[in-house]
Parts: sequence; C-alpha cells; structure tokens
Amino acid sequence: MINTKPKKVTPSAHEDAVASKRTVVNRQTESPAYRLAFLDDDFILQDELRPVRLQLELLKPELLMQKNSIESTVVVFGSARFQERQTAQDELNKIQKMADEKSSPALQRSLAAAKRAVVNSNYYEEARKLAVIISKNCQHPSRNTHVVVTGGGPGIMEAANRGAEEAGAKSIGLNIVLPHEQAPNTYITPDLCFQFHYFAIRKMHFLIRARALIAFPGGFGTMDELFETLTLIQTHRIKPMPVLLFGRDFWRRVVNFEALVEEGTISESDLRLFSYVETAEEAWEYIARFNGLEEGTK
Repeated sequence: MINTKPKKVTPSAHEDAVASKRTVVNRQTESPAYRLAFLDDDFILQDELRPVRLQLELLKPELLMQKNSIESTVVVFGSARFQERQTAQDELNKIQKMADEKSSPALQRSLAAAKRAVVNSNYYEEARKLAVIISKNCQHPSRNTHVVVTGGGPGIMEAANRGAEEAGAKSIGLNIVLPHEQAPNTYITPDLCFQFHYFAIRKMHFLIRARALIAFPGGFGTMDELFETLTLIQTHRIKPMPVLLFGRDFWRRVVNFEALVEEGTISESDLRLFSYVETAEEAWEYIARFNGLEEGTK
C-alpha cells in the first residue's frame, strides 16, 4: 500500500526540545526569557496559565484512554478507610488483647472502632467481588468496555482495582495531589494511573465514559461525587445511568432523601434516580440489565 501521508517539513516539538539543549551558552541563552515556552516550568506554573493547565489535564488522560481503547467505564466510589477482612480482624485481635491486659477509655474507643472496621470490611470484599464480575463479563482482548475506574486510593478504591486485576483486566485510577503524602494503590493498570491537580477535571474524567456508578459507604469525597452525579442526571446534563447505593442501612441513616421530598426540595420522582443494593451480584444485575449485557458471571 502506498503511504499517501505527507512528510513533515518542519521539526517536531520533541526535535526542537532536543535541539534547544544544544545552544551556545551565553548571557542571552541563559536568560529564562530564552527558554521554549513549553519547557519553561516557571512560565507554565504561573496563575495566568491556569486555563492552559486545565486543558492539558483534561487532554492527557483523554489521549491515553483513547490509546488504550477504553470505550466505557463503571465508576466505584467509597471510603478510603475500609480494610480487607483479614487486616481488620488482625487489628481487632491486637486491640482486644491490649484491652484485656489493661483497659482504658481510649482503648475501649479503639476497640469499638476496630469492631466496626471488621463489620465494614464486608464492603471491601463486595467491591472486590463486584470488580471481578464486571471485568470478567465485559472486558475482551479486542474491546475495553465497562472498565472499572476509581479514585486510585486505598480502601474501597483499592478493592475495586484489585478485583479487576484478579480478573486479568485493566482498571483505571484517577488519583489527585493532596497536602499529605499519599500514593495510588498498586492494583491500578500502570498505563491508566493518572494524577490530577484539579478536582473539577478529575470529576469530568470519572463521568465522560461512565455507564454506571456504585457508591459504597464513604465520607465527604464519596458524598461529593455521588451528589454531583445525581445533580447532572436530574438536570439532564448527562444521560441516565444506574446509580447504586451499596448498603441500604448506611445510606438511609446518613441521608434522609425522603425528607428532601417532604420539604419540596426534590421531586418524588428523583428518588428513582438511584437504587439500593446489598451484594455484588445484585449490583451487577442492575448494570447488566440497564446496559443490555449478559447477566450473571462467566
């Protein structure tokens, strides 16, 4: 086949970046003004360049998603503090032993928290199982559909990325720079592990390809992502998708949706924008039915 693609007559940005390093050293070339704009960190990081940085942060993950043929995603949110069952049980055993030897109010509080962590470890295990089910049913060598995407951190996020890896599938992590030291979990597909500066752009990437959203119990971050998604669906800014709240008892205790209806701040029909689920299998049934996928695991 004849290659009709015209040859470039100008050097690429990469070629010019390399060439710029070979310049003669003098007062002029040592001046910051002489740096190529796209190689000048001091220039790029100025407040006035925020619009450019926003565009770059939107574009880089998008190009890599396209390169990895990511067609659609399933978003999994939830607490970063939940642990896998064995880790939570080991911690409880350690605190129980300390409390048996010498009790104190502080130890009793720690003991109560450790007992709760063992109960909540069920969410970790269900998120992990759900990611296995989704990944085994949806990912194939030639297509990457309904790829699990998380915030890239520990807890529920780790569990979902871990389940996808155990299924031999790709998964995505959208990590963000925080003031304290933190790192993405080790189960994310490396080529699909992204770091963000802007929360807003990160949120866009959560929903650009989303075909379902599962919210496990969590804190402010989980609530933020959940309510933004519900708002976008309610206002028809994005197409409807399954929004599944994992753990009816938790969600009904912490958010009184019915009270919002009673106060007239949302419509009764808005209660149909989400559903409660209790197991990974139940969540998968919702996702499969809505998206026309084969129900059940392979």
